Amino acid sequence: MAGKRILMKGNEAVAEAAVRAGCRYFFGYPITPQNEIPEYLSKRLPEVGGVFLQAESELAASYQLYGGAATGKRCMTSSSSCGISLKSEGISYIAAAEVPCVIVDMSRRGPGIGGLQPTQSSYRQATKGGGHGGYRCIVLSPGSVQEAANLMVDAFDLADKWRNPVYIYADGLIGQVMEPLELPEMIDVEKLPQKDWALTGKGGRERNIVTSGVSEEKFMYLNFDKYKKIEAEEQRWVDKDLEDAEYVVAAFGTVGRIAATAVDRIRKATGKKIGFIRPITIWPFPKEGFAKIPDTVKGIMVIEANGGQMVDDVIQTVKGKFPVYFEPTYGSLMPTTEEVMSMIEKLGTGKEVLW
Repeated sequence: MAGKRILMKGNEAVAEAAVRAGCRYFFGYPITPQNEIPEYLSKRLPEVGGVFLQAESELAASYQLYGGAATGKRCMTSSSSCGISLKSEGISYIAAAEVPCVIVDMSRRGPGIGGLQPTQSSYRQATKGGGHGGYRCIVLSPGSVQEAANLMVDAFDLADKWRNPVYIYADGLIGQVMEPLELPEMIDVEKLPQKDWALTGKGGRERNIVTSGVSEEKFMYLNFDKYKKIEAEEQRWVDKDLEDAEYVVAAFGTVGRIAATAVDRIRKATGKKIGFIRPITIWPFPKEGFAKIPDTVKGIMVIEANGGQMVDDVIQTVKGKFPVYFEPTYGSLMPTTEEVMSMIEKLGTGKEVLW
């Protein structure tokens, strides 16, 4: 299928991209709106010599992921918001043991059991760790089905590069929408670099030990430099029209995609000079991208499908250089382009809300 555009549902595209990226083991538990991922992989993985295992609970799935990934194989799990909460204990252990794996979070409405509607209300959960112990996960946030498939390949590569869990954090709409895309090429798993730390049987070498049993002091001492290097090397973002911007709109994921369209329409219709920036890595947060915003900008408006989460990272990043305005979307559905245009049109009128 590579090289040809096909129509696929987001969840299925993510699952197929994972297989093509070399994933051969999946451990999970069903929860809407990501159920098509395990459903697809339950059939697809055996076709390539892989294993699909539905655990008895989210917690069990996280520890199965720990064990599978400790063998050096490319492994993943997927869930949604409250399901990720139940996996968080295991993910903390995985991070402590520095075991690479991929976690897909097709976010749903929350808190508590929440609802099935897509929102971005689990941003803090994904970007600030989610479990105990001060660990960090690399977090990639796609804005389309095509980008979600592409980032799946990057996620496995980054996990192996840094020996670290990597999230794909998307709102449930990305998982449910159908779009044309070009799938990535199938890699040869036999050609993946060997992992000399992995549990593959002793053979003729010294015994390997993979453990999360380290003190917090030792863990942070060993990983502080790694996290700093990740922050320096892995920032990703998309920006447009920053050079002449009077105001800048910042948004991520599906809302970022909607906001980009709204900014284009306002520029064409009114000539109002609005710039745009969309973080792709929401950890590490793309501080380098925000540093490109000219000093002459009068303010930044953050739009996200929650009551205010990424906006705090924007404020910490710009450090008072610009006023930061915020427009929440509390509804059960993503905002329309017209609704976002109305938010952006407040800029410079005195009606914008300072966060």
